[in-house]
Amino acid sequence: MFAAERRQLILEMVRANGAVSLRELARVVQTSEVTVRRDVRALESEGLLDRRHGGAVLPGGFTRESGFPQKSLAATAEKTAIAELAAGLVEEGEAVVVGAGTTTQELARRLARVAGLTVVTNSLLVAQALAHANRVEVVMTGGTLRGSNYALVGSGAEQSLQGLRVSRAFLSGSGLTAERGLSTSNMLSASVDRALVQAASEVVVLADHGKLGTDTMFQTVPTELMTRLVTDEPMTHDDRGSRELQALADQGVQISVAGGPAGAGTGPERSYQPGAAQGPGHGGPGGHAGHGPGAGRREPLPGQRRNRPLRNGGTGTPPTLRSAPTPPSALPEGFR
Repeated sequence: MFAAERRQLILEMVRANGAVSLRELARVVQTSEVTVRRDVRALESEGLLDRRHGGAVLPGGFTRESGFPQKSLAATAEKTAIAELAAGLVEEGEAVVVGAGTTTQELARRLARVAGLTVVTNSLLVAQALAHANRVEVVMTGGTLRGSNYALVGSGAEQSLQGLRVSRAFLSGSGLTAERGLSTSNMLSASVDRALVQAASEVVVLADHGKLGTDTMFQTVPTELMTRLVTDEPMTHDDRGSRELQALADQGVQISVAGGPAGAGTGPERSYQPGAAQGPGHGGPGGHAGHGPGAGRREPLPGQRRNRPLRNGGTGTPPTLRSAPTPPSALPEGFR
């Protein structure tokens, strides 16, 4: 493929998706990441796109939201590795909230094997993934269906989350920076995600490496409210991506990185420690970063939710679901 053809295809992909990682671009145009990086630089010099940490975005600083078909096909190997790692954080009998997104949909498929689990969600895709899991109870919020990502949004969704208390929230978004935290391109989705955060004692963000350093319009999870980030290994020579992860770790966020090359499964996990001068350290084989209580974690920042004691004074028992919103009276046949 000639350079002009490659660059045209790269430009079309970025315009269709809003943001695409160099790894994904290299896979589609069937060339090396080094070559793709040169192509992206050339397109940036013409003002046709902007470079971001490990990827390319539409020019103008903020990325727009891509449609569900494009999202579902982007970074599939990375999302699989992230979902597998995140699922290992969930214990039997827990109550969690899971937000909308293609990465959280992958997580939901793996949560089907957790016995006694209660999942509260505003995502039809998450509910569908768990619909046949006999050991999992699914509670859906109310709200208005947003067709572009099959999520329930609006005041109905937010009101149905009032009075809810669960152990963890699992959320994804369009961009993640150490300065602003998690963000998304849609105001209604952002508002519901913030309500999901308020319902949880801990907040786990799921984001592939292509979202690191990308900022979008509406903040959903400020960095100080993030308990843990589950991501995949930044690309080779992506020093900026590694610096972004280190900056998050320095602010007290636990970082769980599914190691190994794309498509190779979760591999050994890597972790970033607060204040580390060098790159990422290595966690235990096959384990999660920060095994012991408080390992790899700083004291919570002002207003932070980490390790917040339960209202009954205990600290060892995960919070349980105290109130549940009334599920929608009718759903499409495929989601019942």
